[in-house]
Amino acid sequence: MRTQRFKLSTIIIFFVCLVVLVSLMITDLLISNTVSENIRKHQDEKARMVARTVATSQIIIDALEDDQKTKVIQDYTKEIQSATDMMFIVVMDMNGIRRSHPNPEQIGKHFVGGDEKEALKGKEYVSSSRGTLGESLRAFTPIYNKTGEQIGVAAVGISLTSVEEALGRSHRSILTVTILGLLVGVLGAILLARYIKRILFGLEPFAIAKIFEERSTMLQSVHEGIIAVDHEQRITLVNQSARHIFHKAGLSQDPIGMKIHEYLPSTRLDQVLETGKPELDEEQMINGISILVNRVPLVVNGEVVGAISTFRDKSDVKQLAEQLTGVKTYAEALRAQSHEFMNRLHVILGMVQMKYYNDLSDYIRTLVGHQNQEIGNLAQQIKDPALAGFLMGKLSYAREENVQLMIEVNSVIPEPADPKIVHELITILGNLIDNAIEAMADSSDKILDVTLQYCDKFLTMEVLDSGPGISEEYQKSVLEKGYSTKGENRGYGLYLVKKSIESLSGEWTIDSKLLLGTEIHIRIPYEAKGWNHD
Repeated sequence: MRTQRFKLSTIIIFFVCLVVLVSLMITDLLISNTVSENIRKHQDEKARMVARTVATSQIIIDALEDDQKTKVIQDYTKEIQSATDMMFIVVMDMNGIRRSHPNPEQIGKHFVGGDEKEALKGKEYVSSSRGTLGESLRAFTPIYNKTGEQIGVAAVGISLTSVEEALGRSHRSILTVTILGLLVGVLGAILLARYIKRILFGLEPFAIAKIFEERSTMLQSVHEGIIAVDHEQRITLVNQSARHIFHKAGLSQDPIGMKIHEYLPSTRLDQVLETGKPELDEEQMINGISILVNRVPLVVNGEVVGAISTFRDKSDVKQLAEQLTGVKTYAEALRAQSHEFMNRLHVILGMVQMKYYNDLSDYIRTLVGHQNQEIGNLAQQIKDPALAGFLMGKLSYAREENVQLMIEVNSVIPEPADPKIVHELITILGNLIDNAIEAMADSSDKILDVTLQYCDKFLTMEVLDSGPGISEEYQKSVLEKGYSTKGENRGYGLYLVKKSIESLSGEWTIDSKLLLGTEIHIRIPYEAKGWNHD
């Protein structure tokens, strides 16, 4: 069963509103309690101050000492009550008998509520009780004469209903502010959700998680090594293939978080970070391990925020190239031989139809002898089957292109001790032969001589063609990677020849003049494989 997935905006709005609501509720509770306490305290102080004012009034003191002045007390308290908006102001004698009351009929009667007893003992306090006028907040203050003798009590009451109304008004104000805060929180949550979704390219959380898992799986499954650094040149990503190559090079520690130069001193990722320019198909050495590297900057909104390097062990690339070269050579040889075979069949068919049987016999003997001589010479002199087969294929290819290719092997060429040398030799001879055949496409005489000789642990190769030659101004340029006068995606042949000769620690020279052809001499160290050459 598929789980319900909520949108990012819904999640953000819900949680922000929840946090705001809980915060405002807690704030409301705290503020309400504080305000309630302050209001009640304010009412207490107000009642207490009025009670003190009445208790210290000389008019009240004199009237209490004279029973005939009860009306003075009533008039005075009524005036104070009206001015202070009190529920009642009662003055009582030491027997608890009222000497004033908002209801004149209650004057002369005993004070009701039962909370006046402590006040008659000289204590000032505030209490709550029910009297003839209902529930009230009461402040009691003893009244003393000039000699310090207590002669009565002043009781001031504030209706608890009015206190509750004040608390209600305060709570409604707080509630209004809480609702406004919640609305602001909802609006802020919506704006925040939209902003976050915009910077996440409109993706939902489950889509982001899916992309992250796909990215992680993809990075770990590719055969190429991948390493990424941030703008501070710290390593942030290394996939399994990269770790395998690093382990092969003797780098076993976890590189995450390290500075790239601390882990790979030979890297150029820092240069890519500084320049913002990619570096493609570069060779790099890591503790004797040769890798082919591509380095590209990571650009966000026009700013370089990091760099990524993808690389592969050069030995793997060479192995793949050897396989591809063998397949390509085999295919080219079959195609050339098929074409050549069809041409010869046409000649034979024509001779048969014209009944030139004697000439046909001579022609077939010549073909057989020529083929046996070519194949026999190369197979006997070149002991490595891959190299011999490659050159046989080039002979067929040259005949198809109407080029007279002569391969002269002046000595036995033993198998090399290092099989990788064969790949480099195929790269060298293949590119030189192909370039020469292509260069002679418009020449009247198409002659190509290839000479090989092994002597004193060195292999010498000469390639001489009758093509148009190379002018002096272009002889250095043609060795540059990608340089060509024949259009895009060309110009790699001589560059690859140069790299292969350098990898074999060999040396070479080019002697070329316009309209006089090109002669290339190559000499490389060549260690034989357990073969004793006399």
